[in-house]
Amino acid sequence: MKERIDAVIVAGAGLAGCEAAWQLAKRGIPVRLVEMKPEKFTPAHHSPDFAELVCSNSLGSDALTNASGLMKEELRRLDSLVIRMADKNRAPAGQALAVDRERFSRDITETLRNMALIEIVPTELTEIPEDRYILLATGPLTSAALSESIRNLTAGDYLYFYDASAPIVTFESIDPEFSYLQSRYEQGDGAYINCPLTKEEYQAFYGELIRAERAPKKYFEKEKLFDACMPVEKIADTGERTLVFGPLKPKGLVNPRTGKEDYAVVQLRRDDLEGKLYNMVGFQTNLKWGEQKRVFSMIPALRNAEFVRYGVMHRNTFIDSSRLLNATLRLKNRDKVYFAGQLTAGEGYVAAVATGALAGINMARQILGQSPFILDDRSAIGALVRYITTENENLQPMGPNFGVMRTPDPPIRNKKEKYKKMAETALQYLDEKLKEEPS
Repeated sequence: MKERIDAVIVAGAGLAGCEAAWQLAKRGIPVRLVEMKPEKFTPAHHSPDFAELVCSNSLGSDALTNASGLMKEELRRLDSLVIRMADKNRAPAGQALAVDRERFSRDITETLRNMALIEIVPTELTEIPEDRYILLATGPLTSAALSESIRNLTAGDYLYFYDASAPIVTFESIDPEFSYLQSRYEQGDGAYINCPLTKEEYQAFYGELIRAERAPKKYFEKEKLFDACMPVEKIADTGERTLVFGPLKPKGLVNPRTGKEDYAVVQLRRDDLEGKLYNMVGFQTNLKWGEQKRVFSMIPALRNAEFVRYGVMHRNTFIDSSRLLNATLRLKNRDKVYFAGQLTAGEGYVAAVATGALAGINMARQILGQSPFILDDRSAIGALVRYITTENENLQPMGPNFGVMRTPDPPIRNKKEKYKKMAETALQYLDEKLKEEPS
């Protein structure tokens, strides 16, 4: 007679929690997926559905010569629910995997709700139960009560940084006379709307941007900014030309009206399948909402823009995974407690999915009496987990990154060829590892 398996708790139905619940349930492990929405929302969330995308609708490049693209391909081979639904709800965005946010979240929510082994519990988890399997994936805005419970469990302070999201505008409000469709270097399907600025227009915009009023932060919170989500006004503070070499860089774009490269270009990326909404690429911001409307409307193509969502900035929280977690993402001092998502210092959407998948797989294997599934630094997922779980006095959030992966031997000097070889090695290695996974 098969031994009865008690339901495990997965706390948080974001990208990591949804992926972990899926990986557990598909291996026959009953799951109680505890999610405080719709009873309670964080400042960054708006939808009652699971796996809500907040900062952007893009999961990054899909090219295998990009670390994010490689990690997504590894997740496909791990039968990731989140990546499967991203592929299903893909929105045009050149080489990037962008999705229709609402359909993406809805499909993940419906899939998990319809799984017999998953029970959805719409409540806020405030305490970590003793002697029970639990996977914590409550994200960067974990509630105060649960944060205190985690702090007591780990006997250590949290680390944190600030994260910012970009505004979204309606397509019909973008002025076609001052914009054009084109992907950088003509790669992909030309799905980006480009909003050019002359030198004079840029200088006027820049002047107002650096003087614009910013939303206040709590006085006791020291500012820590993660580079990939640096607010546009914070980048601008470092110098007038910084934006022209950053989010407003014109490189790889040719204005069809002039046949030349513009002085500066703001790119807009489709945020839904119908193309009704567009996200301002690289425009994460902490400006007050009225200031966002005033300053961003100085961009000629956006002079009459309708903003359906303004950018926001919020505190992200993560534990010192380098000291607290092992390579399976299990807490070293508690055999039944796992962590996944941005709580682990895995930064970004794809890293959240990857840590959710790995933590879910390993919890299931522990319960079933199987050996752990540990990937080394030949794979993008393995390299990320190794980075965040190797002791580090100054742990910083890390997303998909070739820089932490094992390099080819002998070395390859050409970067494109090097990354191609690393991707081939990673996928061959993962395919071999998957042969160890019980059917």
